[in-house]
Amino acid sequence: MRRLPATAAPAAVAFACAALGLAVLTVWVTAAHGAPPAVDTALHRAALTHRSGAVSTVAKALTATGTGVVPCLVAAVAGGIACRPQSTARRRVLMMCAASAVLLLGQLVRIGMRDAVSRPRPPAADWAAEASGAAFPSGHAATSALAAGLLAWAVLRALPGNAGRAGAACCVLWTAGVGATRVYLGVHWPTDVAAGWLFAGCWLVPALWFLTRTADR
Repeated sequence: MRRLPATAAPAAVAFACAALGLAVLTVWVTAAHGAPPAVDTALHRAALTHRSGAVSTVAKALTATGTGVVPCLVAAVAGGIACRPQSTARRRVLMMCAASAVLLLGQLVRIGMRDAVSRPRPPAADWAAEASGAAFPSGHAATSALAAGLLAWAVLRALPGNAGRAGAACCVLWTAGVGATRVYLGVHWPTDVAAGWLFAGCWLVPALWFLTRTADR
């Protein structure tokens, strides 16, 4: 009987936890017809209370890295460095395209989910940044988490040991920071951000399995 890879069980557990968490949040938000729960309103008010001009400027700069060109470049770089050292240029380009496709396809699915749930954002009077579209799940949180997950996976492959773990930790800190800015700037409820991270987790587990098999060929 063929054994499953050592990473199969943890990956399956991670996927199940992320999927369950996302399902619970989605049902909760949908049942409330988009109305924020008490935890959302409390954290939203706390963010408004502690907002300052200087911190808002930094938050706007950080939040800008969670969408647009930056995540696309991060995904492409991840695909390139995930290859084996002896890989050909053609293989590296293929992996760059594959990693970028994971990000872009994830975006399409996330947009479909966002439109289906159609949750309103916090009041526009509370916004300290531009925003558009429905709120759930957060696009910036999901996009940065997808890109960070791809890069963390690639760094761990390229740099075994403490160096790789430190690089992966930096990726986590980046997406955590981007998600936090969405709440701080008043354009998302905290559960929108949590849903974005959970969505990314659901998407990355099978995607990284596919990318690993492709890179190891």
